[in-house]
Amino acid sequence: MKIFLSVLFLVFTSSLAAEVVNSIKFHGMVHISESVALRMLDFDKGDEIDVEMVDKSIKTFFDQGYFNDVWTEFEDGELNYYFKEKAIISQVELKGYKENDDEFKDGVIQLKKGTLYDEKKIEAAKKRIVEAIAQEGKIDSVVEVETTYLENGSIKITFLVNEGEEIIIDTLKYSGVYGLDSDDFDEVIANKEHQFMGWFWGRNDGKMSLRDLEYDNLRIRDYYMQHGYLDSKVDEPFVRVNFDSYKADMSYQIVEGEQYTISKVSIYQVKHVIEDEKIEELLELKADEVFNIKTFREDAEKIKTLIADQSYAFVQVVPDLRKNKEDNTVEVVFKINPGEKVKIRNVTISGNSRTLDRIIRRELYLGPGDMYSLTDLKDSRNAIGRLGYFDSNTIEEKRVDNQTMDLVVKVKEAPTGNIQVGGGYGSYGGLLVSVGVSDRNIWGSGINVGVKAEKSQTNKNISFNISNPRLNDSDFSGNFSVFHSSYDYNDYSVTTDGASVGIGHRFSRYISGYLGYGFSKNSYTFSSDFNTSQYPSYYFEEYAKSGVTVSVKWDNTDDYYLPRTGFELSQSFEKTGIGSDANYLKSRTNFSAYKGLDEWVGFDAIFRYKARFYNIFDTGYVPLAEKFYMGGIGSVRGYESYSLSPTIADATGTDGIRRIGGTQTFSNSLEVSFPLVPKAKMRLVTYIDWGFISESVTDTTLLDNDISRAGYGAGIEWFSPVGPIQLMFAKAINPQDGDKTQTFEFTMGQRF
Repeated sequence: MKIFLSVLFLVFTSSLAAEVVNSIKFHGMVHISESVALRMLDFDKGDEIDVEMVDKSIKTFFDQGYFNDVWTEFEDGELNYYFKEKAIISQVELKGYKENDDEFKDGVIQLKKGTLYDEKKIEAAKKRIVEAIAQEGKIDSVVEVETTYLENGSIKITFLVNEGEEIIIDTLKYSGVYGLDSDDFDEVIANKEHQFMGWFWGRNDGKMSLRDLEYDNLRIRDYYMQHGYLDSKVDEPFVRVNFDSYKADMSYQIVEGEQYTISKVSIYQVKHVIEDEKIEELLELKADEVFNIKTFREDAEKIKTLIADQSYAFVQVVPDLRKNKEDNTVEVVFKINPGEKVKIRNVTISGNSRTLDRIIRRELYLGPGDMYSLTDLKDSRNAIGRLGYFDSNTIEEKRVDNQTMDLVVKVKEAPTGNIQVGGGYGSYGGLLVSVGVSDRNIWGSGINVGVKAEKSQTNKNISFNISNPRLNDSDFSGNFSVFHSSYDYNDYSVTTDGASVGIGHRFSRYISGYLGYGFSKNSYTFSSDFNTSQYPSYYFEEYAKSGVTVSVKWDNTDDYYLPRTGFELSQSFEKTGIGSDANYLKSRTNFSAYKGLDEWVGFDAIFRYKARFYNIFDTGYVPLAEKFYMGGIGSVRGYESYSLSPTIADATGTDGIRRIGGTQTFSNSLEVSFPLVPKAKMRLVTYIDWGFISESVTDTTLLDNDISRAGYGAGIEWFSPVGPIQLMFAKAINPQDGDKTQTFEFTMGQRF
């Protein structure tokens, strides 16, 4: 700030002892308008001013933070203010650390384009960067700032980061541990002792995380309380760092105290709203057992849900642990203050730039005038998630008064229309590609429309389908589709032309049913070396299929594409023979379970189990193409799609065999999905598949009646801008002679 007070004093004492100002002018001022500047002055035109008054006004302007320099000139009654404004920051770059992380720039650097250059803010940003790196366990980091003035007068700020060294925990010791095994603490703490080959998956690398260090002692104490040590004390860790090697020795001082067992579990309701017996039925804590703080919290949450489902939205469950140190017992008292019953006043929807309000509202189990229910609130969030229209959704509870609340549903739209691309690469079949266009939420109406054209070495398919999951916003659904397809089952092809129509109904929040009818005409095409005369004629006759499908489904998952909780169970029966050649009963059973592992592993990992069991029963005629085949995504990865099947001998066939399909098949998968690049919505999945397929009909020509195969691998799950994509790399386990293995597959638009 260049305010030459001494010069001003000489000028104003000689020419402005107390003179009248006739006009006031401002020069070089951009961020403050002239009218606002005039209001900031303690004087106006026609007033007498002196040096002190002008000096005060200069300080007032300078304190606004917009200027590097402010000065004045006074001559012939005209007071002129001159301003030198600070430069505007037009670019902010970060080099050497999180260069492309916009979230870090916004949250830590906090200098946005268009803000004024301020050295104090620059220094503060440098400190925050160093602190952020230190939280990752790195010390001696250096941040320098490079300032570049651009041609337009703005400034480019570049933070040059030289990351410090990581601290490795060389030894970790505990003092005072007797009742528990200190090795078990590794399950709960973040900062662990370095292990041999710590870089290997599943081993401890020993890297220190300062952001977790301040909580690790609390985690250990909580672990003690899970085993009944209510008087335990765990001091903050003592850390000694060798700055030559950047290795650290850590130690914890622990006082365990005595282990407490539960003498009694009591319920105390400030206002009686429900029978105590109903509450006690939910509790896991029992008398004469060792106290567990984790079970205690879970019981408290169950009580809260039970009471909140009775419309007591603001219920409080206050813990009271009455310890008896003489016999090391504790009475557990759940003190329940239900408050008042709460009614929903209003429900507002926000964030749905595309999806119509009514599409969201029809999934809500709470509306204006309804009494509050915590279970209804949770189920509403899950129902919105199962739509698959949104990246995320939340329902905020806004308290109006003790008896009224508003609900604010906030959603973030996800791309529902996509160009579907799928394919794979097999050691025999080469590259396979399919393309389709669909929109699960066309024009935000909730209607699903899709057109698919698929061509590969195994199939050709053209189809159109349209479905509405909520006809006229009711619990009924409807669908219609037409299709033409040609599937190559390695030894022959089946061409199908058909159509289907169906109607469904949602019976409850989780249970839905479906009734559909389909008709198709099917014909066979054979390779030049295929000799049909050696097979029963009914195997390869052209046939028409006319059948009814009935199904029921349970689904309480929380998201359509990436569930983290809940399970799905569906059962369908297809009966053909209604005025057609094919006559069979086909049963399909599917089961999937999902469990988020964040609570146990500390990050967003997801466990999945998926199983499929299919059966077909001959009630007159089962065409070969209606049988089951195994292999590829959806059954056992590591093998080409449809390549696993019971076989018969044929000298002209591939490897001297022909695949004729099975009448029953079972396959299941264990999967664990990990976050890989969260900002890009990319995840890593590892899996192992196993399944079998067999032919129940006794046939002496069968070479292999029961086939059991397994595969394992890893893949990428990516929510790309054009839809969900899966890239799967697989390895067959102990493949047999004649198996067609496959190392890579990819799909788009499917549920993970």
